[in-house]
Amino acid sequence: MKLTLDRIWFNIFGYAAVILFSLLCLIPFILVISSSVTSESFIIRNGYTLFPQDISFEGYRLSLQNPTAIVNAYGVTILVTVLGTAISVFICTMTGYVLQRKDFKWRNKISFYLFFTTLFNGGLVPWYILCVQYLGLKNTLWSLFIPSLISVWNILIVKGFMRGIPFEITESAKIDGAGDFRIFLSIILPVSKPVVATIGLFTALMYWNDWFASLLFITDERLYTLQYFLYKLVGSVQALRSVMDKAGIVVPTLPVESMKMALTVIVTGPIIFLYPFVQRYFVKGLTIGSVKG
Repeated sequence: MKLTLDRIWFNIFGYAAVILFSLLCLIPFILVISSSVTSESFIIRNGYTLFPQDISFEGYRLSLQNPTAIVNAYGVTILVTVLGTAISVFICTMTGYVLQRKDFKWRNKISFYLFFTTLFNGGLVPWYILCVQYLGLKNTLWSLFIPSLISVWNILIVKGFMRGIPFEITESAKIDGAGDFRIFLSIILPVSKPVVATIGLFTALMYWNDWFASLLFITDERLYTLQYFLYKLVGSVQALRSVMDKAGIVVPTLPVESMKMALTVIVTGPIIFLYPFVQRYFVKGLTIGSVKG
């Protein structure tokens, strides 16, 4: 296709805008990495800078002073993220698939019930009593992912996506003798990779960044997630510095600010590598040509 002058200028400005926006998105990451290797005294005097000056790795040294605890928290977080994401995605996709089936007469009533829970809920205290007193989730690994397994938002996303899958596929499979579970696993899931990857990424990020569940249900240090462990570490250092300042004790400056940035790098680094594996599934149109005629 021959490009016109207007099209050429449109492409130039379009690519320039996308590149500029991408560079702007990189600035926070650069700022975090730069500040994590900058000395505490320089940050206090001059604030955060895009390029590291007065380089110091005290933030990383203090953050990794107890590597065993860090590794244990990493293990708990990875286990919770993998288990929680796999189970949650499976439940949400099954629920979304059922609620868009035309032959399921209760689909509208159940959809309304699920949507209603996003508007009103019982509150934090009844939810906590239910999880601790009746379900016995206190100080268990289950408490870190079971309360967050069902996401109504993800179910609605799946329902909307699967509504675009021709119902004739399901009818043809039923005529061939396939059961509902076989249809879901062998036919529906393979053509739903974009929505599965999308809600999978959202769910994995939610579990990876979660610290509130540990705050509510966990007192055993062996079950601390990475986010909660680092949250307590920062809190302890800040409290120590505050006590020393009030007592008039002169000690070397604790790298609180640079440690926060170092912890941010430690926490966000691994989850960033998930994006390249998910990005290629953000594509639509996988069902084109799946129905003859």
